[in-house]
Amino acid sequence: MPSRPKKPCSVPGCPHLTQGRYCEQHKHKEQQSKAERHRYYDEHLRDRKAREFYKSKEWQRVRQAALVRDKYLCQHCLSKKRITPADVVDHIIPVRVDWSLRLTLDNLQSLCNPCHNRKTSEDKRKYGEGAG
Repeated sequence: MPSRPKKPCSVPGCPHLTQGRYCEQHKHKEQQSKAERHRYYDEHLRDRKAREFYKSKEWQRVRQAALVRDKYLCQHCLSKKRITPADVVDHIIPVRVDWSLRLTLDNLQSLCNPCHNRKTSEDKRKYGEGAG
């Protein structure tokens, strides 16, 4: 299967072509933009209790354990016989729905970003926007 054609870098005036959004010279802008979005979400949209939880050492430990258990692979993609690296550890039953399951390893799954976004939107439909 042929690969997609290259497109211009997203930085205005950059003459380089790339497969992704930015060329190698401007790759850092992607991480910078992502960090700014995450910082804004953490500071303004996520509730204080959840913010403190996701910064805790307990969460970091159980998150790492879930990634190791799942061999750093997206579990949804794996069930469809696709191998994709996991970027996110997701709560199967969201924290806002059942706070007591937040550190339960059986309630966690490793997912790639597209699968996590899909699952989050399903959760919002199933449990409501601000369930809890």
